[in-house]
Amino acid sequence: MENIEKLWISCKDGYQLAAQLYTPSQISKTYPILICPATGITQSFYHAFASWLCQQGYVVMIFDFRGIGQSLHGRLSQSSASIVDWGTLDIPAAITTLLSRTHAEKVILLGHSAGGQLLGINPLYHQVHRVIAVAGSTGHIKGLKGKTKLLAPVMFNLVFPASSLIKGYGATQFIGMGENLPKLVAKQWRQFCSQSGYIKNAIGKTVHHDFHTQIVCPVTSIWATDDEIATEINVKDLLRLYPNAPTKMIELNPKSFGFKSIGHMLMFKKSHQTLWPLIQQQIES
Repeated sequence: MENIEKLWISCKDGYQLAAQLYTPSQISKTYPILICPATGITQSFYHAFASWLCQQGYVVMIFDFRGIGQSLHGRLSQSSASIVDWGTLDIPAAITTLLSRTHAEKVILLGHSAGGQLLGINPLYHQVHRVIAVAGSTGHIKGLKGKTKLLAPVMFNLVFPASSLIKGYGATQFIGMGENLPKLVAKQWRQFCSQSGYIKNAIGKTVHHDFHTQIVCPVTSIWATDDEIATEINVKDLLRLYPNAPTKMIELNPKSFGFKSIGHMLMFKKSHQTLWPLIQQQIES
């Protein structure tokens, strides 16, 4: 039995983020878990997983990044949100709020895709006990595979520029890539994935504080062999950004667990909940 509370997170620049806090009737875990979403994915996608973690004794918080879901205020075409904002403002504000509500010393950051790629620009990195990056990689376009390797250049070089110019935002819904994106999010996604290193490509440009070498907490990437974005080469590309942190790769083969597919998104689905104890094992390892 858990208590679910809707709340608003106030960022340093005053922006308000919609969030949900899951509190178990009996808290048995030391560190609360902050779930950071993937690009264009709303907090509701993680509800079943967050509820399950809460049943295991964790306090859990999920939220929408600015410009996405309930954290979009006004018209999408007018949003100035960026991926850099997510890492430098949104995640730190979520950490502060979660620590304030739980009185814990640190959080466990469980990031999905982009949500697990931004620790190196987070000024509150020292308040993270460990990182579990589900489908965590840099998404470098040269490391993609399958149909995504064909789709990504079209999305980055044609769809995003055209839709940003005509509609004022990055169109992704019509190709099944989550919510439509603020134009700066779409632009930075394209820029960061065009080279290896993802967010490192923003250092000295839109980001002026680089904490990657200062991070010493464990960073684990859990990825599936049929994931066309978080491929082995792109997972390694992410983990190499943290030279002073203990890093680990956990490879999941769908057939080994009785699934036809896991891919980039299915690890959080109820249909794949038999994988959740494996994620919990890495949280507690």
